[in-house]
Amino acid sequence: MARYAVAASGQVPGDDGVRQPAGDAHAWLPGTNQTLCGVPLAKAGLRRFPHVPWDYRSSDVLTDADDVRHLCERCLAGTRPRGARGRGWVRVAPRP
Repeated sequence: MARYAVAASGQVPGDDGVRQPAGDAHAWLPGTNQTLCGVPLAKAGLRRFPHVPWDYRSSDVLTDADDVRHLCERCLAGTRPRGARGRGWVRVAPRP
């Protein structure tokens, strides 16, 4: 399984002085030049955070106290396990 990190549009200093992501957050595979959803890092002005793992879930709720304001829906969907996504269709009456 791939270990995704965070790429974000902004940064803030953390409590320990290490920079943390802020603004719009995307999943990013270190060593590549684009996010999981295909946004090029340099052209979009995204900063890389290889020390911050992408551990967000679609059920996470962001509040005003969070520095990250928006999670990319396409990156969230791409990081879910395949079995958790479910099937897009169901066969109702299969032929014998």
